[in-house]
Amino acid sequence: MPWENTLVPCHCVCWFTWNKREEQVVFEQQKLRLLCLSCASSCGQPIYNGSVPSPASLLRVLLFLHSLALWLLRFVRRRSPSVSRTAATAASPRRRSSRGSWSVAAEEEDVLRRRAIAGGVEMVTSSEEGGADVACRCRTFVFVGPRRSALFCRSWVPASGDLRGIILIIHGLNEHSGRYSHFAKQLMACNFGVYAMDWIGHGGSDGLHGYVPSLDYVVEDTIKFLEKIKSENPNIPCFLFGHSTGGAVVLKAASYPYVEAMVEGIILTSPALRVKPAHAIVGAVAPIFSLVLPKFQFKGANKRGIPVSRDPAAMLAKYSDPLVYTGPIRVRTGHEILRLSSYLQQSMKSVTVPFLVLHGTADRVTDPLASQDLYNVAASRHKDIKLYEGFLHDLLFEPERDEIGTDIINWMLRMLQPQSL
Repeated sequence: MPWENTLVPCHCVCWFTWNKREEQVVFEQQKLRLLCLSCASSCGQPIYNGSVPSPASLLRVLLFLHSLALWLLRFVRRRSPSVSRTAATAASPRRRSSRGSWSVAAEEEDVLRRRAIAGGVEMVTSSEEGGADVACRCRTFVFVGPRRSALFCRSWVPASGDLRGIILIIHGLNEHSGRYSHFAKQLMACNFGVYAMDWIGHGGSDGLHGYVPSLDYVVEDTIKFLEKIKSENPNIPCFLFGHSTGGAVVLKAASYPYVEAMVEGIILTSPALRVKPAHAIVGAVAPIFSLVLPKFQFKGANKRGIPVSRDPAAMLAKYSDPLVYTGPIRVRTGHEILRLSSYLQQSMKSVTVPFLVLHGTADRVTDPLASQDLYNVAASRHKDIKLYEGFLHDLLFEPERDEIGTDIINWMLRMLQPQSL
């Protein structure tokens, strides 16, 4: 037969499981050759006549060996003596471990430090030119989430008058709820109460700064916090607001029918609906690395240099804020963003919750065309889109922030009218 005495790097699974099939090892001229009788007779896959495996097969083998090596390395490190590392950590709790992650003591210390800073953030900004102070009842508190994590929260409620509604703000990746005080003041002026929550690993909440073990955790925390707000404010209409990755979180949360029933609608600013890795190989290895080295900081994905506002003062305030994480993105966090983005792309057509999506056309962090796609294909009866020509990513920190806030408030007021329900 033409395939006899030929090395078999075929496309089928036989190449990986040849010990389980009818094979015969033949040594000829000190070369190892494999005869795969079952491959040619049953699966009919083509067999190379040379001795070089296909590129696809080589890539699969290399990825498998690489993953195996990383797993073995992690196993060896776990079993190695840790007395010296423990002593070093006790002497200097802020020292990084050999894996590049913070020790538990240092992480807890950092959480307490961040929580103290978060508690000192000014919640009612001073009057600006043309504005007026709004009397309010503002407070910060800790909400215990479903996994017993302490989540730092804020509320801004007008001191007088009946509430028209309540809006729950879910911030974007690497920022925190305290940045939204100006927007909260604008909402209170129209008799809306405002609540906001810091994600796990963000602001004053528990967790390693900038690290999100699962965005599904953030979705669950958002739902539980919404339930708490509803129980404390019965019969008051509620809205969900999410920015950037927070917008993706809100959209997934609202995809559950019982959550959709709790809200009058959702508002998404610059939502992360279509996120692609910097390189195809990053997307291929991200699931592996997120399991092996979840807290590793991937410098190639750092977008700190990308402008997110046309207001220089807003840019300076953001990147000098000690509660804003400015380091390289952590591997698991990046993988979670890719995973959630992929899920939302596949489920856009099933969206039925009323929504308003806003995006700047010059956004270089998230894709404004993805917001347009959501508007085009979503099944929602009430849906609106607002694209701002030339605006960047952080819409509520652009020079036209008050105009954008007014657009959001007007949409909520329309949704509260009887004919919109």
